[in-house]
Amino acid sequence: MSRTASLRLYTRLADWWPLLSAPEDYAPEAACYREVLIAACDAPPRSLLELGSGGGNNASHLRQWFALTLVDRSPQMLEVSRTLNPQCEHIRGDMRTVRLGREFDAVLVHDAVMYLTTRSQLWAAMRTAFLHCRPGGAALFTPDFVRETFKPGTDHGGNDRDGRGFRYLEWTLDPDPKDATYEVRYAFLLKQRNGIVRGARETHLLGLFPRRTWLELLVKAGFTPSVIRDGFGRDCFVGRKPAANVSSPRPLPPRPSRRSTGSRGRRSGR
Repeated sequence: MSRTASLRLYTRLADWWPLLSAPEDYAPEAACYREVLIAACDAPPRSLLELGSGGGNNASHLRQWFALTLVDRSPQMLEVSRTLNPQCEHIRGDMRTVRLGREFDAVLVHDAVMYLTTRSQLWAAMRTAFLHCRPGGAALFTPDFVRETFKPGTDHGGNDRDGRGFRYLEWTLDPDPKDATYEVRYAFLLKQRNGIVRGARETHLLGLFPRRTWLELLVKAGFTPSVIRDGFGRDCFVGRKPAANVSSPRPLPPRPSRRSTGSRGRRSGR
């Protein structure tokens, strides 16, 4: 995961993020996550910790329902999120090691979890979530892929705003199916207000684990785990933190209807 500190998308190009990944595209996903967390917790959650919150696109919708604390490694992405979500608490930290010394009703780890490329890194993030989740609360992990659902593909998109424009091409591929990683290769075109267009490209290395590994590591971290399929065909992992003398948690909601949100290949949580 240390490689993410040098990725230009989350450092030098961070102020272009809203043109790459528009906040309004995240409304259906945020509503789905709210439903899952409400069902998974033993009481309606009010406080939410997001680990790997990136530019704050999910938070821009979740803040209407939760008191949010947002944690990310990139100071540049945190600044983008502060502009979008000034009412939220922002903290710089690594999802594997950050310790805030307090508990939350629920924890969300969006697709920034994909930058964890080893079992030990993934378990460390799960353990962070467990330590910050109150008894009876729940954590939700939403990877883009697990090994069983991975499909290579391409994508493209971008937006214009205030005289600037951003376009991307994206290739998702797995050069070595025997290991626990895959790659997303990007090409970017950035149009500045003066009309000058420049290009950039980079490769993102991401983790790819089977469902069994996710469930085993959640148990090892202390959670009671389950896996659900969201309305977009992706596996999401729910970890309930056990509470003494608490009745059985409510069942998770049925799969919501499929809705389009645009590409989710851009890791919003980094």
